[in-house]
Amino acid sequence: MVADSLITARVTSELKERFAAVARYQALSESTLLKRLVEAALLTAAAVRPQVPESVEPVAVGGKISVRLRTDDLLLLRERAKARAMPTSTYVSLLIRSHLRSVTPLPTAELVVLKRSVAEISAIGRNLDQIARAVNQGEGSNGASKADLQALLRALNGMRVHIKSLINSNLESWRSGDEKANH
Repeated sequence: MVADSLITARVTSELKERFAAVARYQALSESTLLKRLVEAALLTAAAVRPQVPESVEPVAVGGKISVRLRTDDLLLLRERAKARAMPTSTYVSLLIRSHLRSVTPLPTAELVVLKRSVAEISAIGRNLDQIARAVNQGEGSNGASKADLQALLRALNGMRVHIKSLINSNLESWRSGDEKANH
């Protein structure tokens, strides 16, 4: 194999003198000693490095890929993207990332619903605080009735069930068919 590439490195003059002395001691040129050191380093690295698969094809600069889908799969893909109120390409990107990194993304629309739910729960919590404060100050007759408290509890329970359902639906929607069969 013809050596047609050059490796260079800047070092201190002291390091250069020491390297030249080692080369002279071994009766080698500095270039030959450096070449042997590079080859030895590569052999050592190959022996201890984990097996990393080489790229099958070059990675596109913009990270774009093209995929051909069957018509029925494309229709399903578009329906799922529409259900999440996002462009199909964004949905595909999130789906692939979810599968590769084992993460479950929460799309913007679902995040908005969760934030709204949390705000509602916070408002209910503030109402309960006011009721508890009134009861502690002996203002029980002016506070909420038993029916009001039961309504608050029903609302909180409904919110809890709704949020739990939303989270479970989100997790389930990102699982592949194989994962769904195993759960």
